[in-house]
Amino acid sequence: MARCVTRVELSVSCRSLLDRDVGSRSDPLCVLLQEVGGGQWAELDRTEKIKNCQNPEFCKKLVVDYYFEKVQKLKFGVYDIDNKSFDLNDDDYLGGIECTLGQVVSSAVFTRPLELKQGKPAGKGTITISAEEVKDTRLVYLEIEAQNLDKKDFLGKSDPFLEFYKQSDAGTWQLVYRSEVIKNNLNPCWRKFSVPLQTFCGGDFNKNIKVQCADHDSDGSHDLIGTFETNLAQLQKAGDGCPVEFECVHPEKKQKKNSYKNSGIIRIKSCKIETEYSFLDYVMGGCQINFTVGIDFTGSNGDPRSPDSLHYISPDGVNEYLTAIWSVGSVVQDYDTDKLFPAFGFGAQVPPTWQVSHEFALNFNPSNPYCQGIQGIVDAYRQILPQIQLYGPTNFSPIINHVARFAAHSAQQGTASQYFILLIITDGEITDLDQTRQAIVNASKLPMSIIIVGVGEADFKAMEFLDGDNGVLKSLTGEPAARDIVQFVPFRLFKNAPREALSQMVLAEVPKQLVSYYKWQGWPPVKLPEGKKMQLVA
Repeated sequence: MARCVTRVELSVSCRSLLDRDVGSRSDPLCVLLQEVGGGQWAELDRTEKIKNCQNPEFCKKLVVDYYFEKVQKLKFGVYDIDNKSFDLNDDDYLGGIECTLGQVVSSAVFTRPLELKQGKPAGKGTITISAEEVKDTRLVYLEIEAQNLDKKDFLGKSDPFLEFYKQSDAGTWQLVYRSEVIKNNLNPCWRKFSVPLQTFCGGDFNKNIKVQCADHDSDGSHDLIGTFETNLAQLQKAGDGCPVEFECVHPEKKQKKNSYKNSGIIRIKSCKIETEYSFLDYVMGGCQINFTVGIDFTGSNGDPRSPDSLHYISPDGVNEYLTAIWSVGSVVQDYDTDKLFPAFGFGAQVPPTWQVSHEFALNFNPSNPYCQGIQGIVDAYRQILPQIQLYGPTNFSPIINHVARFAAHSAQQGTASQYFILLIITDGEITDLDQTRQAIVNASKLPMSIIIVGVGEADFKAMEFLDGDNGVLKSLTGEPAARDIVQFVPFRLFKNAPREALSQMVLAEVPKQLVSYYKWQGWPPVKLPEGKKMQLVA
């Protein structure tokens, strides 16, 4: 099941629509459909109808769940509405377009001519679509410590932790955050934490927040140390070396003793509200995703002329390598404006010297290894197969380091303008594991992700080791990867699945990896969406 990255709101306007009404202008409405497979389309949303208008700017936004790892085919249809029925089949069609959601979100403004059917323009009519995320992406960051908390444990001090609750409109308290437990400490300092603003207080800076401090007991019978109430407006006063202090009061103790003051002091050291940028913020803000392919041409793949070979192209023109290129490339290409993709091979003897190369351009042009679109990669692959001799060994590090050099150059600009995805397709018998580990650890500090698709029936234990899902990948010297940038998928799991299933699996991690890199660097999107600018000043 693909994970929804976010929801997007599509704003639609049209110009110069056809006039279908006699004596008045058309009454347009725009409907949004999404392909659900097998040539079938399902309606997702529709705008309001605007009366007598050939240049409508629809107020109602069209909302769609957005998945990076899917090619989401959309159809926008504009109709002239002359009745009150929901069915559009009895209304005049003013034109439409087909596109992908990736094309829309990666364009600041997406304008296309309307067509009545493919190749037949709807007069001079055009449609313009712009996308915006649906969410408040601000986070509340808090640093909190306490002093002189009550001792609750018979043989020790206390094991304090904090709980934050927001008050609902009905007056009930809803838990929004629980801190870690600090063992045996009456003057604890909890680690800095963040809570989405929406979760913390529903975006209302004056909404009541209740903070409880309790002594943790392993059996779950935690003892209340004390509590206080506040709101985000008060918490925000903390910072710049001026903490905000609250008395931590135990209600029962206060009732019983007139001399009771408090059960300790809770100090808010800092409270900051920051914007959390999403994958879409970066893409819509101008970040280009650069796609590079590395193809394994080692001898273990088998002679391409033999039907047993992984490089054998079947009578219907496909093999596992080509399927992987199409599956991943068809999604990524929407996010690259020039559609020029460098493509390399490794592990083969190449003419004219017949030396083994671990990094040769598929088009045999090392100074310009770019292929025009995904079809260009496929064409270059088919042309090169009869011209090279499959050999070995299987070295990944040269091609990883090759892409890393470009990523390092881009990172020196200090802006979120370029991100690099390297797709390596291999039969899995890696030779330079130690050098590859080092190359990945180095690349983890760069704007780069690596996708490895394993073809054939080999043992892919080495690949699974490089995918850091089971722990942090370390170089031979023990240096850990700064972040997880490798996603490995064995092709055999998807042999009988729809082509898009593979792309969904291998690309699902990319948005998180891209955001984690730019967050780590502290780089905002190159161009901030209007909604985010407003949040920053709110």
